[in-house]
Amino acid sequence: LKVIAIDEQLRVIYEDNVHFDKDLPEFKTQGGVYIHSDRLTVTSPVLMWVKALDMILEKMKSSGFDFSQVRAMSGAGQQHGSVYWKKGSIQILKNASSELPLHQSLKGCFSVSDSPIWMDSSTASQCRALEKALGGAQHLASVTGSRAYERFTGNQIAKIYSQNPEVYKQTERISLVSSFAASLFLGAYAPIDYSDGSGMNLLQIWEKAWSKPCLDACAPGLEERLGCPVPSHSVLGPISPYYSQRYGFSPDCKIVAFTGDNPASLAGMRLQEGDIAISLGTSDTLFLWIQEPTPALEGHILCNPVDSQTYMALLCFKNGSLMRERIRDECASGSWDEFAKALSSTVAGNSGNLGFYFDVMEITPEAVGIHRFNRDNQKVVPRFPKEVEIRALIEGQFMAKRIHAEKLGYKVCK
Repeated sequence: LKVIAIDEQLRVIYEDNVHFDKDLPEFKTQGGVYIHSDRLTVTSPVLMWVKALDMILEKMKSSGFDFSQVRAMSGAGQQHGSVYWKKGSIQILKNASSELPLHQSLKGCFSVSDSPIWMDSSTASQCRALEKALGGAQHLASVTGSRAYERFTGNQIAKIYSQNPEVYKQTERISLVSSFAASLFLGAYAPIDYSDGSGMNLLQIWEKAWSKPCLDACAPGLEERLGCPVPSHSVLGPISPYYSQRYGFSPDCKIVAFTGDNPASLAGMRLQEGDIAISLGTSDTLFLWIQEPTPALEGHILCNPVDSQTYMALLCFKNGSLMRERIRDECASGSWDEFAKALSSTVAGNSGNLGFYFDVMEITPEAVGIHRFNRDNQKVVPRFPKEVEIRALIEGQFMAKRIHAEKLGYKVCK
């Protein structure tokens, strides 16, 4: 859990964090999560998140941070995680005693104590059922922006309903991680915002409303448990009196809708129409601002957090930095300097030589293996000369990104 405070000139005046494994060892998480014995189910204890919030605010208080100066607050949460509030919890949240840390007041408030998160992949049967109910994967993508994904919240809710109908019955509200965090500050159930809501396989991205066929395919009475979605920049209301009494926040401090980490990245990068941002990590991720999206079986279309009338696209490529590092080790003696020299010693276009490098099964597209072609479109084995191999890897990765971005409606501005 991270906190950052900025002044009106956007200068950072405070930042800190709580590390789940290290600072909250009593929850016994690894990387902040529990990986269950089936290796498919991955959850996080919801009270750990609440306790981390208590801890970070206490750290700020003891450092002398002046909470009374805070005018507004917003946040981002990992996409696709979900929190299940037990019946009657709204009153406990609203009336929490400022004498107690919040995690003590809320300890009996959750019908599901371990929240499913983005790493979970245990809902394959629910995904198939949802796609079938909507008339196929492409039709579901055309409605919700994505085909059915195992980590998406609708499928996680469907699993909980089918395996534990009593637990679902006891649930009065379902939050995303982002709207859950906003709820803690609001002292009331915060609505889900359009952008984070687009990662659920439940929201009609064009109408900005829940899709009845999707809701019905997942669980009964779901609409009332989700509440009405709102634009991502909505002011939800003033901060809960709990924080004024315990930490000295001004009662006028505004809570602005929280959103998912991916939409927040688009907003934080200040992307505008035609812009593209690429995160080169273990997985490579593309963020795009799109005016007229064309949802496909690969990639995701989400509502744009900055402008509710436009969209953002998200593409994820699993073979990212680990693939680049392997070719660096094989062709450039493990040195990025040598890798860069080799790359600049070859010409753009690589004299027609091209490669696609997938050590593990790729997400976009679903393919695996190393595939090299020369200018005559003939397969090349075993490999290119070192310099050609390096450029083939880089150009192949970026061409794939452009091709799949254009399939989703991205237009390269001339």
